[in-house]
Amino acid sequence: MKRKTFDALLTSVGLVLAIVLLCAGGLLTWASSFIGDQVKTQLSEQQIFFPPKGPATASPEIGPYLNQYAGQQLLTGQQAEAYADHFIAVHLKGIGGGLTYAQLSAKAKAAPTNTKLAATVQTMFQGETLRGLLLNAYAFGTIGVISGIAAIGAFIGAAVMLILSLLGFAHLRRVSPDAELGSHSPPAHA
Repeated sequence: MKRKTFDALLTSVGLVLAIVLLCAGGLLTWASSFIGDQVKTQLSEQQIFFPPKGPATASPEIGPYLNQYAGQQLLTGQQAEAYADHFIAVHLKGIGGGLTYAQLSAKAKAAPTNTKLAATVQTMFQGETLRGLLLNAYAFGTIGVISGIAAIGAFIGAAVMLILSLLGFAHLRRVSPDAELGSHSPPAHA
């Protein structure tokens, strides 16, 4: 195979790869922006606010995680995770005596006349549902952040491939048309 043909193929593949990476970077940027906007919009509509610093955040299971957001509206995936795991979960643990909704529900089915237990089961169901929804917002928010990081990587990769392709096209002018692949003949001079 002629060296010039091989170099032209390799350079063209590099250029195509740069275009593919640019497209991927654009799509990843769009995904990151879309997910971030959706998470913020959906959470803002819930009108959830972090409690101010004080008695509600005095617990060592709550304060270290929530005090940084004290009084703020819950708008991001990171905030949703903190609220779900270090506010709702802590309160549910206290309400349910360490038992989960499923465990309490099974007990309530065994004691259908126990209205106090039925009310606890209802509270646990609502709390676990809200917690699950907030953790979904956290998961999607994390996907958005990862998409943004991947977009940056794709754009950097595209820039590198574009530079290498341009250098490859410049090199093509210097390669002798008769040079064979693997030979060490000197480059042609233009």
